[in-house]
Amino acid sequence: MSRSRVVVVGAGFAGYRAARMLTRVARDTADVTLLNPTDYFLYLPLLPQVAAGALEPRRVTVSLSGTLPHARLVLGEADGVDLDEHVVSYTDPEGKRGTLEYDRLVLAVGSVNKLLPVPGVAEHAHGFRGMPEALYLRDHVTRQIELAAAADSPEECRARCTFVVVGAGYTGTEVAAQGQLLTDALVKKQPLRHGIRPRWMLLDIAPRVLPELDQYLSRTADNVLRRRGVEIRTKTSVKEATKDGVLLDDGEFVDTRTLAWCVGVRPDPLVAELGRPLERGRLLVDPYLNVPGHPEVFACGDAAAVPDLEKPGEYTPMTAQHAWRQGRVAGLNVAASLGKGERREYRHKDLGFTVDLGGVQAAANPLGVPLSGPLAGAVTRGYHLAAMPGNRVRVAADWLLDSVLPRQAVQLGLVRSWSVPLDTASPELARVPDDSGDDESSGDDSRDDSRDDSRDKEKTGPSDHVRTGQGDKHDHGGAS
Repeated sequence: MSRSRVVVVGAGFAGYRAARMLTRVARDTADVTLLNPTDYFLYLPLLPQVAAGALEPRRVTVSLSGTLPHARLVLGEADGVDLDEHVVSYTDPEGKRGTLEYDRLVLAVGSVNKLLPVPGVAEHAHGFRGMPEALYLRDHVTRQIELAAAADSPEECRARCTFVVVGAGYTGTEVAAQGQLLTDALVKKQPLRHGIRPRWMLLDIAPRVLPELDQYLSRTADNVLRRRGVEIRTKTSVKEATKDGVLLDDGEFVDTRTLAWCVGVRPDPLVAELGRPLERGRLLVDPYLNVPGHPEVFACGDAAAVPDLEKPGEYTPMTAQHAWRQGRVAGLNVAASLGKGERREYRHKDLGFTVDLGGVQAAANPLGVPLSGPLAGAVTRGYHLAAMPGNRVRVAADWLLDSVLPRQAVQLGLVRSWSVPLDTASPELARVPDDSGDDESSGDDSRDDSRDDSRDKEKTGPSDHVRTGQGDKHDHGGAS
């Protein structure tokens, strides 16, 4: 009896969980192939701590071959799916084209930075969806503090140590919280001019931070950030971005060299090319995660519009918690289609949320119990250690060392500005120099070539003023 070929596209929360489930329950009937641009699963919730220097990068990257020994890993980025011929086409890291044939397909391609037609944002802002962006931000913030300490004028010093984060959802709030602690540590070694301190601003058009969560968690995060000196501007959006700063919708111009764009995510553009019905860019599926008309194709995670059976008429939000749970159901349903077990609908029940605010501070409501301060911090870290599929001891060790040792204030210089454009369909990959050598940088990190690739550009019209949305809807702090 021939073995079925199962291809899982994407190794984020949904794809990784689906592949892991399949290799456990259908190992004797299916050959599982995992197609992903990198050889690791990225635990996104801890990425802000990488950017802040609290965790080393490899701590939040879990080896795919090491934790999925019964799956075949193919390095590459999917760039097409032929639903009629049952073929996935991809490009490998060296630019070679390849194809994978399948009997069952799981699409878990995830999401990319949300783009809005705000003048200058694509050229001067950077997102926070992948490891290259986190490494870039870490180096960039360190560099700005060092340049600010050596600046010839107070104006330049203030501009370089002013950091603007747009989007007060999970990602933006945690980036601001962790970043503020990082810069405070940096200025102890690189004192600024007398009377000047690092300035962090957190902007959102919503009336409060963490607008998608309950009032208690929002209020706790707001109080912690304000006590540390973070300026929270609600009901505020960016009208224009330039190399020298950002213009706010109230007319204020903020001199800054740093604009972190955390306003949310959009589905990977690949799903729009399938020619199947979409819901706000997400591939429509039924409660069993099947693509209508293609019983051999399943979709889950951010790229799938999954009916929310707890809220009839709605779809589950684009969150890591839902992606992780949907990946499990997708794996079980693929196995059921191969004769292993019974298929099941996707249902969920929220068990609470956690938001890491840096140090010992956090906001959490496990099982609906509101917590704050060190207790919430302990619960949050405990949740992350339990949720991570690997590297738990190393993460715990880094946390311990960070609590007793000063952070290392150095630039690695591994990721340049032009390597991590905001407008990209591949935030998990740093852009590499082209054959002409035009991308070679001689140290000017402000350079941003913003070149196109085949799936990078989302067409948007010009606009003088665009609301920046209500924070980052791709939350990752909830219990699963």
